[in-house]
Amino acid sequence: MPETETTVGGLRAVGMSFRPLRDIGTGRSLSYISRTHLNSPDMGILMPETFRPVAEAFGKTQQLFPLELLQLAESIRDMREAERVFNWISMEMPLSILRDRASVSLLDKVCEQFSLTPNSFCFAIPEAVLAESNSTAAENTERLRRRGYHLMLTSFGESGCPYIKLSELSVDYVMLSPSLTQCLGKKERTDQAVHSIITFINDQQAEPVADGVKNSAQAEALYEFGCNYCAGPLSGEYVLLDELLE
Repeated sequence: MPETETTVGGLRAVGMSFRPLRDIGTGRSLSYISRTHLNSPDMGILMPETFRPVAEAFGKTQQLFPLELLQLAESIRDMREAERVFNWISMEMPLSILRDRASVSLLDKVCEQFSLTPNSFCFAIPEAVLAESNSTAAENTERLRRRGYHLMLTSFGESGCPYIKLSELSVDYVMLSPSLTQCLGKKERTDQAVHSIITFINDQQAEPVADGVKNSAQAEALYEFGCNYCAGPLSGEYVLLDELLE
C-alpha cells in the first residue's frame, strides 16, 4: 500500500470516536460504530456533518477515505491486542467510494497490512444509495460482501426513502433513522408502522438496527417487533479509543 500522509500541521489528520451497538436480548455490546473527526490547525476539530459535504463537493473524498481507513484499521488492531471482544467496527463509506471498483483492492491491502480479516470491518453506506439509477454501487456492495466485509445501510426510513429499492441492495444490516425510533409509544398506528418496516427489513434477509434508542421501553418494543440491535443514549455515547479500552 502506498504511503499516505496522516498528519496536518503536526496533528493527526483524522481521529475517531466509538459508540457501542447493543444486542437488546443479551444487553451485551459486541460491535462498535465509529465517527470520524478531522483535526484542523486553523479551524480546530471538524465533525462529519461539517467536513463531508465539503469533501464531496470539492472532490476530496478519495484522499480522505484512505486516512479514515488506516485509522480504523489501527483501532481494530489495538482493540484486538487489548483482548477486547467484539465482532466488527463500522465506518462511513461515501457513495463516491462505493462506486469505485478500486476501493475493494484498497480494503484488501489494508487488511493484509494490518493482518486483519475483512469481517472485522462494517461499512456504513448512506440511504442515498437507494436512489442510484446506475447499478455500480449495488454491484460493489455484493463484491464487498462476498469478500467478507459487512455493509450497513444507514438512515433508513427518512422522508422520501424509496423502501422498495432495498430489495435490490445486498447489505447485512439496515439502521433505522432515529426519527422512527422516536415514534414508538406515541400512537398504536405509528408503532404498527415501525413494526411493518422492521418486518420488511427482516424479509430482505438483513438485520434491522435501531438508532437513537433512549430508554428500555423503546428497546423492549423494538425487540418485540423483531429488531435485535440498538444504538443511542441507552447503549452509550461516542468515546475515544483510550476511554473505550479502559
